[in-house]
Amino acid sequence: MFVTGCSSKRQGVFQGYIEGEFVYVASPLGGTLTNLAVARGAEVKSGQLLFELEREAESAAVREASQKLLQAQAQLENLKKGKRPSEIASLDAQLDRARANLRLSEIELTRVARLREEKVVAADELDRVKARRDADQAQVESLAADLDTARLGARDDEIKAAEAEVQAFTAALARAEWSLTQKKQMAPANARVHDTLYRVGEWVSPGNPVVSLLPPTNIKVRFFVPQAELPGIKIGQGVSVTFDGGANPYRATVNYISTQAEFTPPVIYSQNNRAKLVFMVEAVFSPADADRLRVGQPVDVTLEESVK
Repeated sequence: MFVTGCSSKRQGVFQGYIEGEFVYVASPLGGTLTNLAVARGAEVKSGQLLFELEREAESAAVREASQKLLQAQAQLENLKKGKRPSEIASLDAQLDRARANLRLSEIELTRVARLREEKVVAADELDRVKARRDADQAQVESLAADLDTARLGARDDEIKAAEAEVQAFTAALARAEWSLTQKKQMAPANARVHDTLYRVGEWVSPGNPVVSLLPPTNIKVRFFVPQAELPGIKIGQGVSVTFDGGANPYRATVNYISTQAEFTPPVIYSQNNRAKLVFMVEAVFSPADADRLRVGQPVDVTLEESVK
């Protein structure tokens, strides 16, 4: 950077200017600007709405993701619960009937076995009654197993798959909600609106700034010090800043000293003013003082006593 006339008028006094680091607020998503809530030069508070982009598609995506998540959660709960109470009651009734049939089969088997011992019935009749009793026993065991399974719910692998689906839809909802919130941008800090870069109705491309802010904490003084006087300046040292028309000086604190040298250009037709090696120095103000200064304002910077 080249600076004209930045050499000190007298020892410890340097010419400089007020500099500002702007905050450019943009949305990572594109869309039509539907609401520009601030005007150039206005003061905004942290969290205050700056602008909104059209977001109907994002709202629809949130609604869709919410419904899919609710469905997945209901499916998971259904798998964990097992069958419905009415289905379990039906199996219970079937098991009771099967047990009753088994009791009758056992009574019949006992009676036929006694008659067989007395040679009253044939052997094949006893075999038939035994087979019926065995079938009733198998039916009772089968229904008891079905009832236990119904009460347990779905298998572990089915439940894990349903849980994974719930997690996936939860992530999809979070992503949709993030996209929706990005269509509205708020002030990240107390600041002055330096400029608005779009008008309502214009299309804003993703990442393009819509509003530029200048927080008071981002206002500083920048001045240039010849290398011969650089050793007298330290980080944390105070400086006094004055400007034309200012009633009182403003105090700032040195927070940066450049490690790279720059050159002032020579003044044309002057043999006495040659390029001098200078270093850029920056100092910051208190937020209250910074709010009274304007970017680009030329100033004089006077060094205070160096910190020990």
